[in-house]
Amino acid sequence: MSLLWPMLFQIGWTFLLYAWLTVARQRAVNRGEAEYAGFAHGHEPHHVARITRNLANQFELPVIFYAIVVLLVATRNVTTIDLVAAWIFVAGRVIHTLVQTLTDDVRLRGQVFLINFAAVAVLAGHAAVLALDGLGR
Repeated sequence: MSLLWPMLFQIGWTFLLYAWLTVARQRAVNRGEAEYAGFAHGHEPHHVARITRNLANQFELPVIFYAIVVLLVATRNVTTIDLVAAWIFVAGRVIHTLVQTLTDDVRLRGQVFLINFAAVAVLAGHAAVLALDGLGR
């Protein structure tokens, strides 16, 4: 299986969050909970703000994930461990989204984030080993 699949899944997840946020904002406006102009200034109901923050979070650690995946694929150095770590990362991102958007449990969100971080650290570690190996040649 290609390492591109977990990356494409993560991209799809981000697109899904865009759609969810659009629907949530529209519903908030329809219910009189918010005005469109308020979104530009961060004035939105808490349940919508959770989605907004999670979507913004998709452009933090996942960006590192994307870079490492592209590097490993481009250099044709993908291992089974990389595949497992990538899928763990993606599963962790889904869980992280659900925790952040449906609860206010910051402690649990932090614990889930550690899973994501560890998965990316494994991928980064492999890339670092490859870089060190290349420097020794």
